[in-house]
Amino acid sequence: MRLVFCGTPSFAVPTLEALLAAGHEVALVVSQPDRPVGRAQELTAPPVKQAALPAGIPVTQPEKIRNNAEFRAQLEALAADAIVVVAYGRIVPPWMLALPRLGCINLHGSLLPKYRGAAPIQWAVAMGDAVTGNTTMLLEEGLDTGPILLQQTVEIAPEHTAVELFDLLARAGAPLVVESLAGLAAGTIHPQPQNHEGATYAPLLDREDGRMDFAARTAHELYNRWRGFQPWPGAFTTLEGKKLIVHRLAVAAVHFGGAEPGQIRIENHRLFVACAGNTWFEFLEVQLEGKKRLPAAEFMRGTQLAANARLGYSTP
Repeated sequence: MRLVFCGTPSFAVPTLEALLAAGHEVALVVSQPDRPVGRAQELTAPPVKQAALPAGIPVTQPEKIRNNAEFRAQLEALAADAIVVVAYGRIVPPWMLALPRLGCINLHGSLLPKYRGAAPIQWAVAMGDAVTGNTTMLLEEGLDTGPILLQQTVEIAPEHTAVELFDLLARAGAPLVVESLAGLAAGTIHPQPQNHEGATYAPLLDREDGRMDFAARTAHELYNRWRGFQPWPGAFTTLEGKKLIVHRLAVAAVHFGGAEPGQIRIENHRLFVACAGNTWFEFLEVQLEGKKRLPAAEFMRGTQLAANARLGYSTP
């Protein structure tokens, strides 16, 4: 088939590669503009563009698409059979939805209608789910509300972070898109409406999602959020008013008792922190604002901790 592919981050690259391997003609790749990256703020092409150019595929990177007459004319001239959208990062306007004969086919990293929205993979991990998956669907004007084509389940291991799950779902979803296209073209796949009553939402992450609330959440709940919010916003708290980033941690099988949430306890050069429900964390690697990332034992050697220190609070 003749296709247009819309995608931006590395999550979309396996699908683009799978479509090419299946023999489809990708007539155009649509990606977001190059952005400054890293401390040097060096202008960098998105991963999908980096994959498309060596394959000889034309790439366009419009800043806006809804009322972009030039972009619309470009797509209309291509007369694609389908538009495949994977983590493009822009809302597809109605004129574009109506353009291809087979519609706009989207790969979404959850088992819809669960986790509609911008961050389904992160929230599945953060909520402690044991299973998630991929859904292919036909896009419509609503947010991830379109009829379902195919679904597949993927297990989330207890130690998986969102970074690892991104890779698993990206690789598993690529052949699902190829299969969905083939089924639509052959008439063997019949789009099924979603159960909108069962919908849950996965909003875009905010920096404050990484703040650790020791009073409201147990150690296991906070651990799941730490896994889900990698690489950003991660997990952090404050120590005497300074930001403390928690790079590595573990749920501790200890119950010291009598501690307030956020209270620090040091045992045998190990750093434990009290959480809700008399559960405890062990912090393994931390970084105090303005300092280097350090193993907990080394951090404690170089940091004067008050006897009644509580994370997230200032000592009176």
